[in-house]
Amino acid sequence: MANILGGITTSHVPAIGGAIAKGLQQQPYWKPFFDGYGPVQQWLGEVKPDVAVIFYNDHGLNFFLDKMPTFAVGAAPEYRNADEGWGIPTLPPFRGELDLSWHLIEHLVARDFDITTCQEMLVDHAITLPLKLFWPEGTCPVTIVPVCINTVQHPLPSARRCYALGQAVGEAIRSWDSDRRVVVVGTGGLSHQLDGPRAGFINKPFDLKFMDSMVNEPEWATQFSVHELVEKTGTQGIELLMWIAARGALSGPVRKVHSNYHIPISNTAAGLLALEAV
Repeated sequence: MANILGGITTSHVPAIGGAIAKGLQQQPYWKPFFDGYGPVQQWLGEVKPDVAVIFYNDHGLNFFLDKMPTFAVGAAPEYRNADEGWGIPTLPPFRGELDLSWHLIEHLVARDFDITTCQEMLVDHAITLPLKLFWPEGTCPVTIVPVCINTVQHPLPSARRCYALGQAVGEAIRSWDSDRRVVVVGTGGLSHQLDGPRAGFINKPFDLKFMDSMVNEPEWATQFSVHELVEKTGTQGIELLMWIAARGALSGPVRKVHSNYHIPISNTAAGLLALEAV
């Protein structure tokens, strides 16, 4: 059976891609952010995952407001990137892990999750930037399975439902008839709001409590409704649903490998957390 090595949760602000393209990693504004990824890169080099299952939210590149699935799973042989209008360089296609994709889809449907199956799928900065932060040199060494969660068009899935989704995904990975080594990724957040009267809103105390809860109290945030989470984290801070799903997939106890929290990066509280399954 497949082995889940652990999980990584990280922010995915588009400006990160611009900083990488311009070589700004050591400038004072960016250095505390990029330096946080060194220990995670080292850990990945030690455990050497083969596959990354990535919980992410699409920003209009693949889905738009006229067709917005609550949950969608990629089942494509490759996932292409495209110009999103941010000035971020387009990256080469990422290789899909088809066998796991279909195994995961069948398991989720059997567990009563109504999902959209995507045999063609574009992926945006919510996937490309985290993978570039984890493996900054050369071609991405892992195959991927994208799991998209709607955080754009209300009604949104609850934190409790996303945690349950993660649990079901974890079950599917562990029952996959393969010796592949899998890392689970949750990408988005943390607290930020990009428009309206609260534009620029960041809630550091909540972010830090949330990050702490991910280690030993993973269901803590599921007590809050979507509207309560938006109030506490901002309209775009609801992206923490991907962190919750990723933690659900890890199931049992975890060891914290590394964490980093830096504010602000383009009006966003940038968080990073690596957890090893024990």
